[in-house]
Amino acid sequence: MSSLRVSPDVLRYTAFSDDPEGGNPAGIVLDATGLSDEEMLAIAAEVGYSESAFLTARSEGADSGASDAGRAYSVRYFSPKMEVPFCGHATVATAVALGERIGPGDLVFTTRAGIVPVTVTREGGALRATLTSVEPHIEEVAADDLAEALAALDWTAGDLDPALPPRIAFAGARHLVLAAASRERLAHLAYDFARLEALMHRLDLVTLELVWRASPEVFHVRAPFPVGGVVEDPATGAAAAAFGAYARELGLVPEATVLTLHQGEDMGRPGVLTVELRAGDRRIRVSGTGTRIPA
Repeated sequence: MSSLRVSPDVLRYTAFSDDPEGGNPAGIVLDATGLSDEEMLAIAAEVGYSESAFLTARSEGADSGASDAGRAYSVRYFSPKMEVPFCGHATVATAVALGERIGPGDLVFTTRAGIVPVTVTREGGALRATLTSVEPHIEEVAADDLAEALAALDWTAGDLDPALPPRIAFAGARHLVLAAASRERLAHLAYDFARLEALMHRLDLVTLELVWRASPEVFHVRAPFPVGGVVEDPATGAAAAAFGAYARELGLVPEATVLTLHQGEDMGRPGVLTVELRAGDRRIRVSGTGTRIPA
């Protein structure tokens, strides 16, 4: 691996919490101009968070939907082990970091998954970012693949909630959604890292979205992320968007609703993700707060 030509400034922000000790941390490089894929991967590995975001400014911002040309960016996302097409928590963290520097308003992120509009608002003393996903879809899970996922997790079929059937869901990245029958089952997560990683590579999954339904609109979630070199992701915006599409597609929630996802509690990094579904719009909106992590 070549050494970096220039060491860029790397910001560290957490997303889906206004507490630096909560939510999901992300590395952010606001100007990644000239960095190679190898260099971005090396930076992400050195930072060590589940993902880091790398931005380059786009001059056509006004044409792409941003309120001015200085609010449109190309964004790439790297975990310590690979590039991912889209990362929700790094998007929220980056939007908050930009909001602190250029003010609240609309942003447009061009990602490998597609165009992702983001709006930053100020609520009291905190900034909040809302991303709008690309067009989502869900698909069935083959019986053999489901059996392998359960075996890697050390779950049985009886550990699943029959009211929330397994599916693969996409809203920028692919996630296998599995619903636990109890909060206790969700709380105990001890899985075969290599076995689950191999299955996820074969199915092109970014994380698993493990969920437990606490009430009609409230869920607790966990997200194993072995393909990224991370045992568990503390708050996963891309998976939250995919889950919103899953819940609507299966008729688990009304066409227009707001869901609250609690994630990270079992890791000691609690975060809250808000998932909004709108009638007549298949895209999913995911929002949360964020804050800088002190050096």
